[in-house]
Amino acid sequence: MASTLLKTLIKSSNFPSTTRNLCLLTNGIVSNHTSKWMQDTSKKSPMELINEVPPIKVEGRIVACEGDSNPSLGHPIEFICLDLKEPAVCKYCGLRYVQDHHH
Repeated sequence: MASTLLKTLIKSSNFPSTTRNLCLLTNGIVSNHTSKWMQDTSKKSPMELINEVPPIKVEGRIVACEGDSNPSLGHPIEFICLDLKEPAVCKYCGLRYVQDHHH
């Protein structure tokens, strides 16, 4: 139902069909933004590159992820709880964190 509603809204809108913000992610149609990463299969996608970074070990139960040490290149601070055994993932940049237990 949501995809039908979205298609109806797009058809009835006054925006030109080339508007970047209007795209469908259903039925195999991929937005222009995403498709540029899928054209050259010899290069890795951004998510593949971030998944190659090993989980970052921290001593505390909570970590503050900023995305980068340079504030102009980072993202809003996200405080991530590390109580679970599997790595916790930052919702902005995809970096993974795990609690380093010293026993």
